Amino acid sequence: MNKYFLTLLIGFVTLLGNAQKKNESFRLNIRKTTSPVTIDGIVDEQAWKNADATSDFFMVTPMDTSLSITRTEVRMTYDDQYIYMVAICYNSMEGPYFVESLRRDFSFGQNDNFLVAIDPFHNQTTGFAFGANAAGAQWDGTMSNGNKVDLNWDNKWISEVKQDDEKWVFEMAIPFKTIRYKQENTEWGINFSRLDLKASEKSSWAPVPRQFPSVTLAYAGVLVWDAPPPSPGTNISLIPFVSGGATRDIDIDTLTYQGKIGGDVKIGLTSSLSLDLTVNPDFSQVEVDRQVTNLDRFELYFPEKRQFFLENADLFSNFGYDKIRPFFSRRVGLAVPIQAGARISGNLNENWRIGAMDMQTSSIADIGLPSQNFGILSLQRKVFSRSNIGLLYVNKESINYPLLTDSLLSAHPKYNRNIGLEYNLASSDNLWTGKAFFLKSFSPFNEGNGFTQAAHIEYKSHNWNWLIKEESVEKNYSAEVGFVPRNGYNRLTSSVSHLFFTKGGAIVSHGPGVSTSYFFNENMKRTDNLNLVHYSVNFRNRSKLKLIFIDEYVELLSSFDPTKSDKDTLATGTKHNWNAMRFNFSSKPQSLFTYAFKGRAGGYYQNGSWLNLSSELGYRFQPYVSLRSNISYNNIQLPSPWNLTEFWLIGAQLDITFTNKLFFVTLFQYNEQSKNFNLNSRFQWRYKPASDLFIVYTDSYLISPIAERVKSLTLKFTYWFNL
Repeated sequence: MNKYFLTLLIGFVTLLGNAQKKNESFRLNIRKTTSPVTIDGIVDEQAWKNADATSDFFMVTPMDTSLSITRTEVRMTYDDQYIYMVAICYNSMEGPYFVESLRRDFSFGQNDNFLVAIDPFHNQTTGFAFGANAAGAQWDGTMSNGNKVDLNWDNKWISEVKQDDEKWVFEMAIPFKTIRYKQENTEWGINFSRLDLKASEKSSWAPVPRQFPSVTLAYAGVLVWDAPPPSPGTNISLIPFVSGGATRDIDIDTLTYQGKIGGDVKIGLTSSLSLDLTVNPDFSQVEVDRQVTNLDRFELYFPEKRQFFLENADLFSNFGYDKIRPFFSRRVGLAVPIQAGARISGNLNENWRIGAMDMQTSSIADIGLPSQNFGILSLQRKVFSRSNIGLLYVNKESINYPLLTDSLLSAHPKYNRNIGLEYNLASSDNLWTGKAFFLKSFSPFNEGNGFTQAAHIEYKSHNWNWLIKEESVEKNYSAEVGFVPRNGYNRLTSSVSHLFFTKGGAIVSHGPGVSTSYFFNENMKRTDNLNLVHYSVNFRNRSKLKLIFIDEYVELLSSFDPTKSDKDTLATGTKHNWNAMRFNFSSKPQSLFTYAFKGRAGGYYQNGSWLNLSSELGYRFQPYVSLRSNISYNNIQLPSPWNLTEFWLIGAQLDITFTNKLFFVTLFQYNEQSKNFNLNSRFQWRYKPASDLFIVYTDSYLISPIAERVKSLTLKFTYWFNL
């Protein structure tokens, strides 16, 4: 296949997909109130009596061909400081509400909930999402790519939920200072989504096809303002912190104490563009990464969770693909202190978005690491109805070397740069999506000067989903601030699946799918391929089953231990082929006891076998206590010298939510493969919106033989001032 065929196809589909907004006729008027609104979950103010109410909601799942059987009513108003919304969620049948806990940013599918998606620029691709479950836990995030919600974003807003036998009511107030918008815009995109687990129904105000998330902005209705939204005024937030703690390292028999003062500043340059500053940041309260079984030949990806990097993160981190990322924020300051950073991000106008970031890290003389500066510039131009063209420039500069030696210059080159262009396709009805990008890297050494390009196009309808994708990464391409685990390959991927829908019974839909992925070296010689045939079953009670049949071929490009447990390695160039089967099953979310099972059985390297059995179990004493566990067992049988290799991965979590502002969570993880055990306990008191007190305890051990490694206790206090 010609490398540029998909790029041309994407351009052709763009011309076909440039049409009017789908739900333009769904319009909700929002008028300014002169009477006060108290956020208490009780709808008795005059402001609500004067506000317009939404019409009937439409069913999204299990089927999207009728009105919702559950009644939901939404009203909105505003004053000079806040946008107000109230959602009255009536019961369609008797029974308790289903909620996991009172924890913020709950799992959507596990809770009775109500969400609102707001598109202030009416561009149908970016925005904000807010919501709550039936017990009052808050949910918020930034939106990108038309329907992707990043729940790591956190900001100031207030809400309250009240329940009775007939309904539950969600009332909230969002400060104009919290969101970004263009003051001249008197029409915003908006949609409302409700999940009612008693009825096993998801619904939305403006209708959304069932194959898409209910907050998909391509299908949003219109929020019509009676006048241009008010200015947020002086929009400056100071978020100082103070933290302290102690760490005991048994390996070197030391006890050290740490103290730190720093903070962030958020400045609204305009109502749609913000400047973020950070000095001496501290991320001690960030949730630890979940451990996984690792039998992959290449580096694993873990998501960013640090707050400073998250607002408008799509401008920086969505460029490329999951495994061809020119910028990955976890490369900045994860193992070395950040001294300071600055970031400008947001919308210049309805068509242009900008992101610019500069971060400075410290040097570490003991290991010869120089201080480094990271500069990133991103520009994005909207084209057609929902598509965009993006430019990205990433620069990593090493300065102030502890020692200027050839070995240090080789390990930490003076610079690494990436520059690239990207086109993102999104048709007006979201049935067609795609991407095409080109990236060039620059380095002082030849092995860091390379090129990569890729493209894909996808079609997703009620019944059909198909995709074609190609990738090419040169051996000399280098992205030191990115995530590119594999170089020197060409890849072709395709997939197609179909769903059959039933008119009744326990099963809503079911159907087959096929996917293929072939890797070639730069001379177009095959090195890997993965062929999958699967069958999916979706039940009316929201449980799911999937069976997958696997045919896989690997020619090793470097030596590799197939057990990843420090045993012998297979030689470069050896060829391996096997067949296997996987299954996944997840139970209905309405039960207090939930479970999921998955497994893999079949062949493996060197004519061996690999058996994996995993489970996730959960029980909740709603809404205050949630218990979860995950257990994974691996059995790998290979010829000598590997023979039998067995290892367990065990995790358990206790999550106590005393209120929707007071949380305690303990995570225990035992990983036999990496010979590691750790315990992480975190207490959080949100005493004011976006202001917190954290107490974090961490205990890590090495096992076999059991040896204590590190214990730490950290206290962190933050406060959010609005000026």
